[in-house]
Amino acid sequence: MSQQTSRPESLPRSVPSTESATVTVFASDRSWIESTAVEQCHQVAALEGMIHVAAMPDLHPGKGAPVGAAMTSTVLYPHLVGSDIGCGIAVFPVSLKRAVPEQLAGRFPDLDQPLDPDQDADDPAWAAVGTDVPGGHVEGLGTVGRGNHFVELARIQTVLDPGHAARLGLAARDLVLIVHSGSRGLGEHILRAHTEQHGAGPAADPAAYLAMHDTAVRWGSFNRRLIAARVMHALGAKPTEPIVDLSHNLVEVRDGAYLHRKGAAPGDGRDVLIAGTRGTNSYLVAAHAGPEANFSVAHGAGRKMSRADALVRGRAKHTVEELRRTPVGSLVVCGDRQLLFEEAPTAYKRIEQVISDLADHGLATPVVATVPLVTYKTLDQPKGRAGSTARRDRQEQRRTRGRS
Repeated sequence: MSQQTSRPESLPRSVPSTESATVTVFASDRSWIESTAVEQCHQVAALEGMIHVAAMPDLHPGKGAPVGAAMTSTVLYPHLVGSDIGCGIAVFPVSLKRAVPEQLAGRFPDLDQPLDPDQDADDPAWAAVGTDVPGGHVEGLGTVGRGNHFVELARIQTVLDPGHAARLGLAARDLVLIVHSGSRGLGEHILRAHTEQHGAGPAADPAAYLAMHDTAVRWGSFNRRLIAARVMHALGAKPTEPIVDLSHNLVEVRDGAYLHRKGAAPGDGRDVLIAGTRGTNSYLVAAHAGPEANFSVAHGAGRKMSRADALVRGRAKHTVEELRRTPVGSLVVCGDRQLLFEEAPTAYKRIEQVISDLADHGLATPVVATVPLVTYKTLDQPKGRAGSTARRDRQEQRRTRGRS
C-alpha cells in the first residue's frame, strides 16, 4: 500500500512552551539504549512548542536529533526530519522459480547508475512506474544510495500471524524484495536551503517547507518502485506493486500539531517492515501504536556502534570475505569495503529485542519474519575502477553521514 500525504487547510500555529515536553522511551531494560540518545530526546523536548517525544526501541544518537524517535510539536523543525526526507522501506512480492543466492547475486543491476526518463527511455523499468517523476527531479533517480540503504531479496522464513499474512498474500517460503532508500539529493537540497537561512531553527514558512517536503516523500516512494522494477527485470521476474511502502523520515500534520518522524515508521494501523541486518531476520508487523507512542513504531534494528567504531572493530574481527557471506548463508553485494565493515550485522542492535519491545508495549504484532538471500549495497566493481569508486564512495559517505 502506498503512503499518501495530504495537508489540512489550516496548519498549526507556533505556541511558546513554558516547560519541557514529555519523553517516553518504549524499550525494556534488556534493550541497548545509549544515554546520549536519551539526552538528545530531552534536548528536543526542551525546544519551543514541543509537546511529546516518543523514543522507539531502536533509538540511537543522530546528527542534530535522535534517530528512532517521533516528536510532536506546535512548531515545525526541519532538522528533526533531516536531509533524507521520504526515506522509507517498501516490500514487493517476487515470483521466481528458483532462488539460488550464488546465481542471483551477480544479476543485480548497477543501482549506483541513475536512470533518466529521456536518455534511458528504453529501459523496461519505466513501464512499471511511468515517467511522471515527482517534482521533475531526475538527479539520482533509480539509485539506492549509501549508508544503511539497501535492496534485499528475502524469503518468508516464519509466518507468525497466519490470518494477517494471508490477507497480504504471503506464505512461508514466498520471496519478497525489500527496498530501503529515500529522496537522495532532493531531501538534502531542501534541508540545506532551510539551514543556510535558519540553522536548526523552525521553518519560517511551514506551508512552503511542507510543499517541498511532500514532493520529496512522493519522490522517495516513486524511486523505491523504480528500483524494484529495475531489479526484478534483471532477475527475470515481473514487476509487482508493493504490499508495504512507508516513509520513516517525514512530517505529518496530526491533531493540530506537527508530528516529526526521524527513523520512526507510521504505526497507526499500518503494515510496516522493520529491517534487521543483512545477516539477521527482518519483521513485517501490523502496527497499532497510540498517542503515547505518537502513533509510531521502530523502523529497524538501530545502530549499536558508530560507523567509525564499526570500521575499527570490524577490521580487527572480520575479513572482507567473511562479511560477504552472512551467518544465515546469504550473500552481500558491496564493492565498497569500508561500507561492508560500517554496516556489519554486529554494528546493530538485536532485531528480536526491538520486535519484542514493540509487542510488549502493545505497539505492534509480528506477522512474518524474513531471511535475506542477497543484500545489495553497491555494485562490485572491476579492479581497474577501484580508485575512482573509492573516491566516489568517500564523497557519498560525507554527504550521507548522519542520515537515518
